[in-house]
Amino acid sequence: MEKFMLIFRNNPAAFEAAAPEQMQANIQRWMTWMNDLAQAGKLAGAEELTPSAKVVTNKQVVTDGPFTESKEIVGGFVIINAANIDEALEIAKNCPNLEFEGSVEVRPIVVREY
Repeated sequence: MEKFMLIFRNNPAAFEAAAPEQMQANIQRWMTWMNDLAQAGKLAGAEELTPSAKVVTNKQVVTDGPFTESKEIVGGFVIINAANIDEALEIAKNCPNLEFEGSVEVRPIVVREY
């Protein structure tokens, strides 16, 4: 079994335009999706991120975010167990983040022993 990180990018404008009923339905789909992953033994970890951030550049400059020019923000991530990248992609295709113009980046995790 391999590990993959699913990184959720959200379009804040799409969320702001949604009706309260749409948001509530999306929250319920998230709860169901996460529960299904856990029940199937696929969920290895998950965290939601705040919209604010700080960025350190190679010049050691710290910049506050989110940035007004940004059309998307990283809203959180899930670490899953999957047999291979194809299974991880199938799991990502069912993610509620795809509603409201969101996306899911699927990244294999390199396991190193230190």
